[in-house]
Amino acid sequence: MKTQVVVIGAGPSGLLLSQLLARSGVDVVVLERQRPEYVLGRIRAGVLERGTMEMLRQAGAGERMDREGLPHDGFHVGVDGELHHIDLKGLTGCSVMVYGQTELTRDLMELRQREGGVIHYGAADVQIHDLDGARPSVSFTRHGRRERIECDYVAGCDGFHGVSRRSIPAGVLTEHERVYPFGWLGLLSDTPPVDDELIYSRHPRGFSLCSMRSRSRSRYYLQVPLTEKVEDWSDGRFWDELRGRLPQAHAERLVTGPSLEKSIAPLRSFVVEPMQYGRMILVGDAAHIVPPTGAKGLNLAASDVYVAWKLLARACAGDHDALQRYSPLCLDRIWKAQRFSWWLTSLLHDFPDTPMFDRRVREAELSYLLSSEAGRRSIAENYVGLPFPETD
Repeated sequence: MKTQVVVIGAGPSGLLLSQLLARSGVDVVVLERQRPEYVLGRIRAGVLERGTMEMLRQAGAGERMDREGLPHDGFHVGVDGELHHIDLKGLTGCSVMVYGQTELTRDLMELRQREGGVIHYGAADVQIHDLDGARPSVSFTRHGRRERIECDYVAGCDGFHGVSRRSIPAGVLTEHERVYPFGWLGLLSDTPPVDDELIYSRHPRGFSLCSMRSRSRSRYYLQVPLTEKVEDWSDGRFWDELRGRLPQAHAERLVTGPSLEKSIAPLRSFVVEPMQYGRMILVGDAAHIVPPTGAKGLNLAASDVYVAWKLLARACAGDHDALQRYSPLCLDRIWKAQRFSWWLTSLLHDFPDTPMFDRRVREAELSYLLSSEAGRRSIAENYVGLPFPETD
C-alpha cells in the first residue's frame, strides 16, 4: 500500500488531522491499535477553546457541537468557600464550549466514514521504518496478517504511551517533566450540574472541580493523595467529601446519584523537544502532557493539529522544507500553555510539605489576581486560548 501521510492514532487529534488533510487533497491513512468502541469509551475533557471550535467547523465536524454543546461565557474560582467569577466574554470577547471529547470523537469518526476516510482499527504491533529517509513506511498486523504502508510523512497522534515517540532514536529528544504529588479522583454521573458554569475551587481539604458534559450529566473531581485507591471511594464517600469542599449554597443544592465511571488520574507536566524526527512529527499527547486544571490538553493537541495540517499540506504539495517549522511553531504555544496549567495548579491545589511562607505568598497572589481586572483578564485570555501559531 502507498499513501502520502500515515496518521498513527484515531483519537480526536488523529481523526481531526486526517479529516483536514483529506479536505486539502492529501491522501491519508489512519492506523489505530484499539477497536472503535474502546476509543469511544475513553472519558476525557470537554471544554473547547475558540480555536478548537473553529477548526472543527472548518473540518465539517462542528454541526452537532454547535447544536448540542453548551457555550460558557465564564467560570467560577472558589477560594475557601467564596466564589469569584471570571467573565470570559466580558474580559476577552470570547467564550468556550462544553462538549464532551467522546462526542467530538464520535462526530469525527462518523464524518471520516461518510467521506470515505481509510481507518484501520485493530492495527497491532505498529512499527515505523526509515524515518530519516525519503520514503518511510509503517508496518502493522491486522486480521492475523502483516501489512506495510509506504508514505511520504508520518504523524504520531498515538498519545503518551504510543509507539511514535518511542520510535525516535535515543539521544535525539530532550524530555522535560514534572510529576505532581497528588491525583484527581473523578466521578461521572447522570445528574444535573451543581452550577451553570464550572467551579474550580481551592479548599483546606484540597482542590475540587465541578464540571459537566451536558445539562443532565456531571463530572466532578477531588484532589487526593497518590496513595489513594479508587475502590476505597464509595459513591457516598465521594459525594460527602465534595459537599465539604463546596460553598454552602452549592453543597445544599448538589444532586447526587450512582456513578457511571470513577477513576484516579495522576497529574503530570511533560514536554519533549523537538517534536519532529526526519519525516515524522509528534502531535498532542505524544509530545506533551499538561495538568487538567486549565482545560488545555485537548486544546493544545488541536493547535498542534492546526500547524501539522498547514505544513503537511505544503510538504505534500512539494515544499519539503515546510515541516522544519513545525516544532518551533508548536513549542512556543505549548510552553505558554504549560505555564498557565502549572501556575493554576500551583495556586489551587494543596501541596504537601509546602513552607508556610510559600503558602501565604500563593494565597496573596491568588487574592490579588481575583481582585484585579488585569489579573482576571490574564486568567481569561489564557483560558479561552491564545491564538494559534501563524504558519504563513
